[in-house]
Amino acid sequence: MAILAENRRARFDYEILETFEAGIELRGFEVKAVKSGRVNLAGSFALPRAHSTSSGQATSRGDAEIWLLNCDIPPYQPKNTPHDYDPKRSRRLLLKKAEIKYLLGSITSRGLRLIPIKIYTKNNRIKLELGLGKAKRQIDKRESLKKKEIKREIARNLKKIR
Repeated sequence: MAILAENRRARFDYEILETFEAGIELRGFEVKAVKSGRVNLAGSFALPRAHSTSSGQATSRGDAEIWLLNCDIPPYQPKNTPHDYDPKRSRRLLLKKAEIKYLLGSITSRGLRLIPIKIYTKNNRIKLELGLGKAKRQIDKRESLKKKEIKREIARNLKKIR
């Protein structure tokens, strides 16, 4: 399992309660770009949207889909990509229906958010790790910075002793 991109800010800004593995619906040239590490998860997020039929009308709530928004995948070869390609286009995430229903319930009832944590390969497929979490308050962020600084100080002192 090779990690291709990671959203380090996600664990700082959000308290991750659960994680889910999802596939991403990509085009061929996007797959090459992601596998070469040309992807940016900073500022991206996932939202549920109602599935629309060919007539353009949304169907029942059970047909909702989860979409990845604002994920930047620049073209692998800029001259060989379609001229109307948008690097920050919305991409559908591939999850099981039961997972989608659970996520919809968690988002609406408990006020949680879906945050992309990392993109990696698994069995030669590109997967996205989604975190279900709630936003940290400013006080919690300060506490996590203090803990991080204490760990660094302990590591420095241990290094001096050896």
